[in-house]
Amino acid sequence: MVLTSLLLATAASAPSLDTEIATRVEALVPRLIEIRRDLHAHPELGNHEFRTGRVVAEELRRLGIDVRYPVAKTGVVAVLRGSRPGRVVAVRADLDALPIDERNEAPYRSQNPGVMHACGHDVHASIVLGVAQVLAELRTRIPGTVVFLFQPAEEGPPDGEDGGAPYMIAEGALDSPQVASIFGLHVDPSLRVGSVGWTAGAVFASADTFVIEIEGQRTHGAYPHTGVDPVPIAAEVVTGLQGLVARQTDAQKAKVLTIGSIHGGERANIVAERVRMEGSLRALDEELRSDIKRRLVRLVEGTATAHGARGSVRFRDPGLPLLRNDAALAWRTHASLVRVLGGAAVADMAAQMGSEDFAFYAERVPACFLKLGVRNEARGITAMVHTERFDADEAAISVGVRALTAAIWDELLFDGKR
Repeated sequence: MVLTSLLLATAASAPSLDTEIATRVEALVPRLIEIRRDLHAHPELGNHEFRTGRVVAEELRRLGIDVRYPVAKTGVVAVLRGSRPGRVVAVRADLDALPIDERNEAPYRSQNPGVMHACGHDVHASIVLGVAQVLAELRTRIPGTVVFLFQPAEEGPPDGEDGGAPYMIAEGALDSPQVASIFGLHVDPSLRVGSVGWTAGAVFASADTFVIEIEGQRTHGAYPHTGVDPVPIAAEVVTGLQGLVARQTDAQKAKVLTIGSIHGGERANIVAERVRMEGSLRALDEELRSDIKRRLVRLVEGTATAHGARGSVRFRDPGLPLLRNDAALAWRTHASLVRVLGGAAVADMAAQMGSEDFAFYAERVPACFLKLGVRNEARGITAMVHTERFDADEAAISVGVRALTAAIWDELLFDGKR
């Protein structure tokens, strides 16, 4: 009876709170757009987000939120404690840009040659700063604690350095206080602005980056029989790898294997000593991922040996795991999104073959990762992420703030039984 009364009271108060939050968000939009444009104009690569981290930390301190900075080199962890005891819910934004030379002519285009926010992390950071401000204004009514994670190096740290979500986790981002659940989002140019994508299952594929070397024996190009030519062996390996994916694994399970780089040799008339290839493997099934990695090594080594060469495979790092939303949390979030945005704005989201290191958080605590529509064909905003023409319709910022604020607030109220 008490639980029923609480649910009815919560349902009755939700619309008025949603309206209040929407009003507060709209008042914040000009400032959030200003922040987004400032971050976009000053992009920084992974583990070098010195200015970005400082700007974020200063904004959070201005709100009176407890701030720990730097974390994981250039990241920020901020804790907002409500006036009432309750659950601990986290939300994560990423800070780093990409090594791309921007070709947009917007007044806020990158001022750092060769570096660009081509994946929308400037939008993500601005949105989560907006969530922080709205919740800070409501802190006397917050039933619990909210942890804001601003993470460096989501795109990967420089070679030889620690970084990204694993580094944040290692430095206690989920432990002090102990996080019960976590949210995140990512811009999506395939979704129209005003919409949010969700799913109760797989969101992004696992990702592994590998290096293949085929070592032969250098000789004169006129007498290839006196050496071992690694170039045709490498070509055979590339063809074999595509056959591995297409013919040795279940066709109904999604996977992508790409060779993105091949280098070998010095001159046209010299048989190369070695060929080096770099590639990536993605899958939506962890068992399949492990199986393909084993088969890849066997194929490379076996093909090279058959031709009198030596083949080796090195995976650069442990890779990124499959990102899968916690089903129960995702369905609760879906209800929040429909309530505040309307059912027409909430899109069912199919799993994608991209990857996200948010998956490391999802391995530790229940997680829900959303996709935020930023496409506006009327304004010519259609370019894909990781391209020099990418941009986002800034109307998405208010949508993202409202969506995450509602999801976080409802999760703070969750009693673990519904």
